Amino acid sequence: MKYRHLFFDLDHTLWDFETNAKETIREVYDLNSLHLLGIDNFDEFFNRYSYHNERLWDRYTKGYIKQEELRWKRMWLAMLDFKVADEAMAKRMSAEFLERLPLKTNLFPYTIEILEYLNKKGYILHLVTNGFENVQFSKLQNSNLRNYFREIITSEGSNSLKPNKEIFEYALSKSGALAHESVMIGDNLDADIQGGINAGLDTIFVNHLKIDPHIQATYVITHLKELEDIF
Repeated sequence: MKYRHLFFDLDHTLWDFETNAKETIREVYDLNSLHLLGIDNFDEFFNRYSYHNERLWDRYTKGYIKQEELRWKRMWLAMLDFKVADEAMAKRMSAEFLERLPLKTNLFPYTIEILEYLNKKGYILHLVTNGFENVQFSKLQNSNLRNYFREIITSEGSNSLKPNKEIFEYALSKSGALAHESVMIGDNLDADIQGGINAGLDTIFVNHLKIDPHIQATYVITHLKELEDIF
């Protein structure tokens, strides 16, 4: 067995963030009757939210903004795009979003099956995530994923963020794993793959979107079932 410890990312790798977020934003959109404020196209609103969310997450992982700013400004900036400048409403909607999001349970195809397979093969599974700690634990619990993972390493718990080397070193220390017997599995080339490389780990790029990768992982898969070909 070449590897013993498998470190997974959660969002966009196992837990279908895009689908779950869209369902949640739809609920928040309806709850706050945004169509009455001139935001009458939900898909356009979600696209603007997604754009700002991705941009702010990038700034957050690079240390330019704090967690609290990320939490509400993505909603506020999306509303500003429709000329709705209501900071209090944006903060309320952001809180509603974070309350409802972890209740969603959409996973990528074959998620449960591959975790069962890897556990039965004797691999020790862990998670390394930049997501907010209480939100991530709630996602895991509601999606029935929690029991598959021995250690859950979050940015808050480690006081670091992927792709920083420190979060991976913390993960190795907490799990009792050695770098040469470990592999990082994730969908984000910069955070998961480059971060894993920086920490001396082999890496598996989960290329759900089938993009042209700008960073070379040890392995590339487009479907979780393909992990059976590696392990």
